[in-house]
Amino acid sequence: MSVEVLTVGRVGVDLYPEQTGVPLAEVRTFAKSLGGTATNVAVAAARLGRRTAVLTKVGRDGFGDYVRTALRGFGVSPDHVGTAPRLQTPVVFCALDPPEDPPLLFYREPLAPDLALEVKDVPWEVVESVPLLWVTGTGVCAEPARSTQHEILRHRGRRAHTVLDLDYRPMFWPDEAAARTEIGALLEHVTVAVGNRTEAEIAVGTAEPPEAANRMLERGVELAIIKQGGDGVYVATREGSWTVPPRPVDVVCALGAGDGFGGALVHGLLSGWQPPRIAAYANAAGAIVASRLACADAMPTAAEIERTLAS
Repeated sequence: MSVEVLTVGRVGVDLYPEQTGVPLAEVRTFAKSLGGTATNVAVAAARLGRRTAVLTKVGRDGFGDYVRTALRGFGVSPDHVGTAPRLQTPVVFCALDPPEDPPLLFYREPLAPDLALEVKDVPWEVVESVPLLWVTGTGVCAEPARSTQHEILRHRGRRAHTVLDLDYRPMFWPDEAAARTEIGALLEHVTVAVGNRTEAEIAVGTAEPPEAANRMLERGVELAIIKQGGDGVYVATREGSWTVPPRPVDVVCALGAGDGFGGALVHGLLSGWQPPRIAAYANAAGAIVASRLACADAMPTAAEIERTLAS
């Protein structure tokens, strides 16, 4: 069965503390979960009934085996998960201190396998034909993944839907200028761009949602989405703009909320919904994930999102 969604990029194993409100040094036990932005988005979309796959790489180790098994369990195809034999599957620790903005500790040195993606690893027929392709800003922070992702986008030819998750993580970049150059260049090749205000500033030089969205639209993006946290979501196309109000939530762990938002965005785009409905649906999905611990395991079903919207 052909896939509807191919996400490209980061994968890892997330280790979440089972003690809240203490620094990492005081955490006693951790819970293991599948993680990584591109991977979580595929899981979130699969939870909403979409046929998804991830193009990424893991190490030749037990965590790599875990990634493939977990993907199958979530209904995501692992067919395009390669192996980087001399690299290790990344792990990520976090401390729920504070839960709204947990500090992260990435183990991705000397190079994460997902940044070792090469042209020979790419399923070119899928890239060309899949209804929705999802790429990330992190995917161009290092070679050879940077050149590979650029080649993927050139091959794709900006057909709908080609989505860029701005996904800026400062620890992956030498400085903001390098990130702005590389992530900003991707806007010339996608139809949808999504990120928070900090990520928008990195990509286009301003954190003000209307101006940031306008700059994205001027570069050929058809739909720009700026997540504003407690101020809701700003959405813009060439036909107009909208602000979707925030959804109050008791935050357990904010990690993964953006990926839950992304999976719901995928579902809305493939469903042909109008931008305000997509943003409201995705915002509800993100709020649900923020109220739970973990990322992939926390992704909501369509019924859960609908109940949240109706409340």
